[in-house]
Amino acid sequence: MPDVLLASCAPAAGKDEDEPLLVAALAAEGLTAEAADWADDGVDWGAARLVVVRSTWDYASRREEFLAWARRVEAVTALHNPAGVLAWNTDKRYLRELAADGVPVVPTTWAEHPGEVPAALERWPGDVVVKPVVSAGARDTARFGPPERAEATALAERVLAGGRAVMVQPYLDRLDAEGETGLVYVDGEFGHAFGKGALLAGAALGPGLYAEEEITRRTATPGQRALGDRVLGWVAARTGAAPLYARVDLVPGADGAPQVIEVELTEPSLFLTTDERAAARLAAAVSARLRAPRAPRPAAGAAR
Repeated sequence: MPDVLLASCAPAAGKDEDEPLLVAALAAEGLTAEAADWADDGVDWGAARLVVVRSTWDYASRREEFLAWARRVEAVTALHNPAGVLAWNTDKRYLRELAADGVPVVPTTWAEHPGEVPAALERWPGDVVVKPVVSAGARDTARFGPPERAEATALAERVLAGGRAVMVQPYLDRLDAEGETGLVYVDGEFGHAFGKGALLAGAALGPGLYAEEEITRRTATPGQRALGDRVLGWVAARTGAAPLYARVDLVPGADGAPQVIEVELTEPSLFLTTDERAAARLAAAVSARLRAPRAPRPAAGAAR
């Protein structure tokens, strides 16, 4: 059994560009590593010294099963990020907590039953984005113009019928030219940034694990760095410790100032190819956690 197991999923085999870079970087740290399907009952997770959640991109349709798996793994070995963090982060209603504490977040309305959908959609006069609160890879997410409110309602109702609440956000026009900026953190420290081209052109994204994206190297602005650092400090205080890895996704608001659209602590692509030292930083952090005494498991409710 390798020192480190990278939790993945069967459909992601060969598709995670971060995986070979991380395996090689861990080898440079003197650690063996390989990927395994989180849903494979034949994997002995407890035999690994540490498990890192990586490309578990199929969890959204069976979130409770995924979280139960994480709790079982955490009971027998070190898991990063921890099960409590995964439980909190896999429901995007965490954005309400950030906004309540004054963090600039993309304005959002929420619908937890069909009767709330019309008001959620009417809150924004222009183009809107409809998405589930539990999703990965931009699945079941679409942009709709003002004449398409019936189509937006239909998507929202399908998501609700599947047992997930809905979030509605205004489409930010600056995205078309500027795209998103992702900030990657390792052990709470900023590592690198990348750019992501605008993704939503209209219809809901088709079948598959994730939507294809245009990723580029990018230098974060001082304002973006300040917001990302603020979010990471908030996350550490909320969950009890800095996560092994985090990705803070920012978009430009109407005035150009950055706003948080997501805080990815579960299975984000870290786009290690966009920075020559990124894989080595993550591998060094994994190695450091293996050398450190294992901390007690967080109490129930520490990160909801």
